[in-house]
Formats: sequence, C-alpha cells, structure tokens
Amino acid sequence: MIKKTPNPIDIFVGSRVRLRRLMVGMSQEALADRLGVTFQQVQKYEKGTNRISASRLQAISDVFRVPPSFFFQDDENAIPTAGVAHETGDVSTFVSSKEGLDLNRAFLKIGDSGVRKSIIALATALSKASAEQAGERADNAPELRV
Repeated sequence: MIKKTPNPIDIFVGSRVRLRRLMVGMSQEALADRLGVTFQQVQKYEKGTNRISASRLQAISDVFRVPPSFFFQDDENAIPTAGVAHETGDVSTFVSSKEGLDLNRAFLKIGDSGVRKSIIALATALSKASAEQAGERADNAPELRV
C-alpha cells in the first residue's frame, strides 16, 4: 500500500488551526470537546493528515471567533499559493511553536522600543555568529530590521 502524503494546503490550514489554538491557550482536548471529535482527530487536522471539511472549518472558526479565511492567510494580507510548501525553518512554523508563542508574548510585554531594538540586534548578532561557526557566510544569515 502506498502511503498518501498530505496536501501542502491541508498542512498549512492545519498549522493555522494549531497556531490559533495555542494563541488562545486551548488544549487539543478542549477543542475536540467543542467540535464533538476526539483529540486524535484534532491532531490529524493540525498535521494535515486529515482534511478539514468546510462545515468543520466553520465550526473551528466559530470556536476561535475568527473568519474561515484566517486559516488560509499567511499574514493579514496574503493567501498562500497552491503547491507552495512551507519550509521547516519558516517563520510561521516557528511562530506556531510553543517557544515562538512564548517569545512573542514576552517580547510584546516590553514597552520600551529601545530595549526591543536591542533584543533584535542581539538575536541578529547571535544568528550571524552561529552561521559563521557552522561554516556559512555571515551575509546569508537573515537580517531583521525594525
């Protein structure tokens, strides 16, 4: 039997469900209860291994109080292109991780813009140093601008 690989759009939509669930601090079990499914089903939705039907996506939207289009947006103004797979190191993958959410929440609590800029400068310097240690050219390291 040939194993079917998930469609990149299903993976993306699932990652957005996970992102929103983590943003509101809801467990997979709690979401499953609200939807009337098992938490394993929610896991499959979030991984993209099971497709989310239109009616289920509407129910998820209602639970999270966002429009269904939220689950297709890469940011507030863009919709992902069909067939474009997101790399593991992609910003959206990091932001939807527990560490990414924790970092963003903490960062947003810093009121001083000078301190925020200093943190960005530190992270940029550390990423360049890490890239140099790994034998990469420093100019290949991503640069953040504020």
